[in-house]
Amino acid sequence: MLTATVALYMALVAFGNITDFDTNRQFVRHVLAMDTTFKDPDLMWRAITSGTLQDIAYVLIIVWETVAALVLIAAAVAWLGGVRRRPGAAERARRLSTAGLLMVLLLFRAGFMAVGGEWFAMWQSKSWNGLDAATRNFMVAGIALVVVHLPGGDSPAE
Repeated sequence: MLTATVALYMALVAFGNITDFDTNRQFVRHVLAMDTTFKDPDLMWRAITSGTLQDIAYVLIIVWETVAALVLIAAAVAWLGGVRRRPGAAERARRLSTAGLLMVLLLFRAGFMAVGGEWFAMWQSKSWNGLDAATRNFMVAGIALVVVHLPGGDSPAE
């Protein structure tokens, strides 16, 4: 069920970013432009102010979210589709869950927390700081990944 809840969340995030493109586009633009940070000259050289490059980054984020959602949906279907009835089904579900959850972990930890938070100094912004949300999403996906890999009663010998 944890895989399914993360799948639902990622699907809704991707859907929201596609259907309401401009809301989070503005977020990405402000973070990349570093226009609400302390404007330290030693950091500002990192800023990306090209609207085209900002939009490319945003579209890549949406593509990543969409693929992660699709992988997690496939994993949830695999878990729900008879793990006990078919040999190897649990391992397939676990592999799909692992791939999708790792994609979520990479997006929120590497993408938002490391690149956005540190490289683009998002932590300095009072109005465009997504670190709390990224941390929550990272934790949920991380917990789900741990649970997916707990020993269970899914082997044919049991």
